[in-house]
Amino acid sequence: MSLLVVGSVALDSVETPFGLKEDILGGSATYFSTSASFFTPVKMVAVVGEDFPQAHLDFLKGRGVDLEGITREKGRTFRWKGRYGWQLNEAETLDTQLNVFQSFSPKLPESYRDAQFVFLGNIHPELQSQVVDQVKGPKLVAADTMNFWINGSRPSLLKTLKRVNLLFVNDAEARQLSGEHNIVRAARAILGMGPQRIVVKRGEYGALLFDQEHIFACPALPLADVFDPTGAGDTFAGGFMGTLATAGRVDGEVLRRAMVMGSVMASFTVEKFSLERLREVERNDIRVRFSEFKRLTHFEELGPLDG
Repeated sequence: MSLLVVGSVALDSVETPFGLKEDILGGSATYFSTSASFFTPVKMVAVVGEDFPQAHLDFLKGRGVDLEGITREKGRTFRWKGRYGWQLNEAETLDTQLNVFQSFSPKLPESYRDAQFVFLGNIHPELQSQVVDQVKGPKLVAADTMNFWINGSRPSLLKTLKRVNLLFVNDAEARQLSGEHNIVRAARAILGMGPQRIVVKRGEYGALLFDQEHIFACPALPLADVFDPTGAGDTFAGGFMGTLATAGRVDGEVLRRAMVMGSVMASFTVEKFSLERLREVERNDIRVRFSEFKRLTHFEELGPLDG
């Protein structure tokens, strides 16, 4: 089924202990779309500037991403510059230039409005609500957010949360949004704000899926080479939502598979800078790594304890 993403397309400059890359392809919608495109066609809504390389758009188009919703405005493309330390847990933002993204107002082409699965990338919650206003009866609306909106736009965010079915946050954001230190209590508090489900991303420790009755834990794949975690969360969301859209339904079995597939796709992204690793991935690579996750978590039923 059709999958829509609204978010940022950016040019990033990223420094890690393993190197420095400048003006590389980034943005929440970019990582999400590339990841999801392995599973289903994606419709993207975003804005770029006059300086955005056509080669990047050609790459997305080559991945089967529908770019009718991309607008090119006068001015420079959104730019982000960040640095990671040896732990690679969190980036230090060195510079943010919103540029054309500052006046971004998402307008969905008519052909996008019947999308059955919708992902609202990390944009202002009022813009997220504007997108919900434009879609017609989707099966599932998922949203991402960040500490900036939790702190500075909480009333708007709380209104948006009442309109989404699923929220993606990391563990620090879950604690900040809920005011609860314990992650289980935090998830339960957020479920009370509107979403029926919440995915808590925990970086190298995996991710947790919560609904009102169940918790599902998915580990991260232990990797020998981790170079750049930028975009891993959006890549996870792309694998997750792409799996749901392919199945065309939202139930326990599909959601658990989506969690693993999100972790699979994120495990590729961190192995190189930007989308370099995802450019190399083929569908068989995904199948092999999915099987690695299955072996990693498989165990037999417990037999008698007395011998």
